[in-house]
Amino acid sequence: MSWLDLLLLSVALATDAFAVSVSSGMLMTKNPVRQGLLMAGSFGLFQGLMPLLGYSVALTFADKVQAVDHWIAFGLLLFVGVKALWGAFHEEGEPADPTCCRNLLLMAVATSIDALAVGASFPMMDKTGVLALSLGSVLACGVIAAITFALCLGGVWLGRRVGDLLGKWATVAGGVVLILIGVKMLLSDLLA
Repeated sequence: MSWLDLLLLSVALATDAFAVSVSSGMLMTKNPVRQGLLMAGSFGLFQGLMPLLGYSVALTFADKVQAVDHWIAFGLLLFVGVKALWGAFHEEGEPADPTCCRNLLLMAVATSIDALAVGASFPMMDKTGVLALSLGSVLACGVIAAITFALCLGGVWLGRRVGDLLGKWATVAGGVVLILIGVKMLLSDLLA
């Protein structure tokens, strides 16, 4: 895997996390800097760790996880999106915090399941470029994590700007976007 391949792969893996960061940024009302760093850090950490996990269990579980990964991601994002929509119309005061531990964990796992499958493919890739290095897979995971962190931090910032303009409707938009991302992930795997 060349450095360019790794950069393109990293951006591709981070796109779902970026989109979730934008929609979650619309929901952030308390401390957006702290919340943004927490979200970007969590997404980056999971995007970096999942390929290592996938690499570790590639021979045993890769085909089993790949068969249902789209359903898991869809279910998790649907849950968080519906919860945000419910909160927009049924709760008084502040919308649910997208960076509370449970929500953050659900979204980080949902957006990094594809990274698990990528990691499972590392043993089958040619040992050239980055993967030719003694710790090439670890380095690749670090690059994936760093790029995800940077894109998600930008996504939260963008979402906050949009959220300030939309007010309460940002919560509705954020919930709808989370559900649509889940549907897109599900359909792209089912139709592939």
